[in-house]
Amino acid sequence: MLRGSKVGLRARHEDDIPILRAELYEDVVNSARAAGGPWRPITPGSKDAPFVVDDKAEGLVPFSVVELEGDTLIGAATLWGIDTHNRCAHIGLGLLPSARGKGYGTDVVAVLCHYGFVVRSLHRLQIETLSDNFAMLRSAERNGFVREGVLRSSAWVMGEFLDEVLLGLLVQEWKPDSKN
Repeated sequence: MLRGSKVGLRARHEDDIPILRAELYEDVVNSARAAGGPWRPITPGSKDAPFVVDDKAEGLVPFSVVELEGDTLIGAATLWGIDTHNRCAHIGLGLLPSARGKGYGTDVVAVLCHYGFVVRSLHRLQIETLSDNFAMLRSAERNGFVREGVLRSSAWVMGEFLDEVLLGLLVQEWKPDSKN
């Protein structure tokens, strides 16, 4: 398990999937805001479910997020779009509603940075998020990410186009203790 100050990132367990599905995926509005495509119903137990792990998938490392105190599942995190030639990847995370607003997101981003830069030897990490996702913007910026641009009206979400903010962090800019 990778550890931060508040959270741990570990392999996804089979019993995590129903919780993540119910609390993150089945929340249609939240799921539509987090995904790059339209929400659709998925049959329970489907191998196509968003939280089912394919250990052979290249370019994608999914984690379950647990609270260190008590080992309670509080969300999901991913390093995705891993490009080993250019040594870059994207960060994504989702916290259960009960875990939001407690500083866990900042710690998750910090642990993903450690994984990407130290364990995977990446050069650049990137985050794309909706411009009104203030929690993700704060978590990213507290970890040293820099706003690099706005993709105007680039995300179709629940009946409207929304702007996305592009943030980046290079390994030489990363400060492991910058999350506080």
